[in-house]
Amino acid sequence: MAPDLRPLPVTHAPLRRLPQLVVGLALYGTSMAMQVRGALGLNPWDVLHQGLEHLLPLSFGVITAITGVAVLLLWIPLRQRPGIGTVANVVVIAFSVDAALALIPEAHGWPARVALMAGGIVLNGLATALYVGARLGPGPRDGLMTGLAARTGWSIRVVRTGIEVVVLGTGWLLGGTVGIGTVLYALAIGPLTQLFLPWTTVRTPAAAPVPPTSRSTR
Repeated sequence: MAPDLRPLPVTHAPLRRLPQLVVGLALYGTSMAMQVRGALGLNPWDVLHQGLEHLLPLSFGVITAITGVAVLLLWIPLRQRPGIGTVANVVVIAFSVDAALALIPEAHGWPARVALMAGGIVLNGLATALYVGARLGPGPRDGLMTGLAARTGWSIRVVRTGIEVVVLGTGWLLGGTVGIGTVLYALAIGPLTQLFLPWTTVRTPAAAPVPPTSRSTR
């Protein structure tokens, strides 16, 4: 059975969920940096971010934040509501990817590049499961996908594919890196996230039992 990923109130298990959210997002940013340093192909959104980095005098992390805010503006006509996880997604990933890029050196040679690419993809799957499993609200890009699906009646698969094709094509035209890593990410990220989700998803609290109505003794 697929885990329940609907958002829960922040007040439910905050001491577990808030750190899990932050750690998941920090690892997500780190995984992005690993794939950038591997230089063997990025996921569609990061291809766009890297392409924009070639045009703008801004860091990779700042561009991811600006893109996230721009995507959030598209939520308005879709009547999507952001959660604390949505805002954290924009902020934490921007800081963590820039920090990781500053710490991870450029890779030289195929073994190092392949290791960064493969490790980045696996870490991305774990990180996605962590922040999604915290159930504190979708990221900007996930919310755009679900909002469009709800408004158009199209399937999630069709909407996601359409968005990522447009994003990937735009990023590639701007000079973003497309390669074997892009293909492997597309094939592996779903199964990897699904593998980790049962271990990371916060369970829905059980409803409190309703006490039986006692009969009057009078």
